[in-house]
Formats: sequence, C-alpha cells, structure tokens
Amino acid sequence: MLSIKKYAAIDIGSNAVRLLIANIIEQKGRPVQFKKNSLVRVPIRLGADVFIKQRISKENINRMLDTMLAFKLLMQSHKVVKYKACATSAMRESKNGRQVVERILNESGINIDIIDGEEEAAIIAATDLHKYIDPNKTYLYVDVGGGSTEFTVFDKGEPVNSKSFKIGTVRLLNDMVIKESWVELEQWIKEHVKNYDKIAVIGSGGNINKIFKISGKALGKPLNYFYLSSYYKTLQTYSYEERITELDLNQDRADVIIPALRIYLSAMKWSAAKYIYVPKIGLADGIIKSIYYDTVSSNTQ
Repeated sequence: MLSIKKYAAIDIGSNAVRLLIANIIEQKGRPVQFKKNSLVRVPIRLGADVFIKQRISKENINRMLDTMLAFKLLMQSHKVVKYKACATSAMRESKNGRQVVERILNESGINIDIIDGEEEAAIIAATDLHKYIDPNKTYLYVDVGGGSTEFTVFDKGEPVNSKSFKIGTVRLLNDMVIKESWVELEQWIKEHVKNYDKIAVIGSGGNINKIFKISGKALGKPLNYFYLSSYYKTLQTYSYEERITELDLNQDRADVIIPALRIYLSAMKWSAAKYIYVPKIGLADGIIKSIYYDTVSSNTQ
C-alpha cells in the first residue's frame, strides 16, 4: 500500500526565508522517501537589521508577515498536512524577535520556533546524507548561513561532533566577526579532525549550491580546493554590479557569495580537505525529517 503526504518546512534565516514542501512517500516493506516538491525563497535579509541595530525593522516585519501569509496560502494549495517553522541566528539575537513571532502567529496563524545554534546543527546533521556519503569515510559538514555556520564531523555515516559558530555571510559582510571567532573555529576543526587520516568537506547553503551549478559538475561529483580558491579570486576582480550583470548572480547573492567562499575555503584548509561535495540539502530538509520522525514517535507511544 502506497501513502503520500505533504509536509512543509519554513526556514527563517539571516539572509533569506525559505518554504520547502516535500512529499513523504511510504510503502510497506520499503524505506520512507523524502522527495522535494517545491521550494520558494524570499531574500528578506533579517541579519542586516539585527547584527547592526539588534532589532528587526518595521519594513522587514511587514515583509515577514506578507511572506508568512503567502506561505500559508501555498501550503493550503498544496494540501500540506504538517509544517514546522524554525528561525535561526538573526531572529534569536533580535531584541524584538519574540514580539515578531507573536505578531506573525496572531496575524497569519504560523507558529515559529526560535531555535538555538546547537539545535540548528543537530537538525542539519539529521538530514538525509546517506545517499551522498561513503559510510567508510570521514567528512566535515559545513552549512553556511547568514548569521552562523554549523559544523558537523561525520565518521562511518554517523555524526560524531557538531558546533555552531557566529560566523555567517551577512555578519562578515558587515564586518562583525571578531578575529577570536576565526581562531576558535580553526582550533575546533583541527581538534576534531586530527584523529582521522583523510577528510572531505560536505557543503550546504545557497552559495555553494550556486557555485556547484556554475561549475557544471555532475551531481555527486566533488569540487576541488583549487577550483574553489580560483573562483574566489576571480569573484574579487569583479565589482558588486559586475557580479550581477556579467556573472548573472542575483543581487542578494552577489555580495554574500564572497564571504561564503571564505568560510568554505577556511574549513577545507584547516581540515586538510582536498574536495567538497555539494548534495543540495540544508536546514529545511532536516526540518522535514524531524516532523516525520516526531510523528512516527508519537504514533508509536
């Protein structure tokens, strides 16, 4: 017997807000399948407010509300049976974050959980990685966001250590990452990979997905350090405007792509990784899985 349900994940990040709708396909005798159905991304960039002024601006509160109302209608149209909305770095650091969450709940009915960095790292670590990784190898998973980056060491297919650092693209763009944060990150990576012979990096986030698409590589094939380093240097020779007009980057991608590359390259350098795999997964995928397994768990109790 075949059962197909639709779940939705709302990821409220520091750079963009995303709605992922996924099909949950269950068939007796087979493992459950999580299949992406639709993805909508709105570049609100809450971090630009919060990391500078510690508050979400009135304009962005209204944009957030409009976006949540739109997401609610899309979920109704898709006949989504369950959803979960998670807000990360910008919302958790904002002085008016809780008020914004209350207003959105009152006016749209969308309930938002503000999650901490460690929970964010745990949700990301639970994403469907087994399709992309070799269970006999060791990986450093790097999920770059606007306000923070989550790092997880995977060995033999299982997460061993994970940590969230306040180093993100929007934060770097506004020169708000102190040197000590980089030092702490370098020490953490070196400490947690030192017992493994060979490491590869797994990268997730919109910027690395874009770079992978530009590379023309086949899905499942990695990018090497030299390619990433060369592209990083090339990007820096173009102005912000030229990155939009000549490199065909969206305006909300053309500025953050450089700091994102800096984070990926640093992670590769400090872990001595030669390759980075880009499986197109992230927080939203982890949220979908968490909804499913929470549902299964509550049904069996």
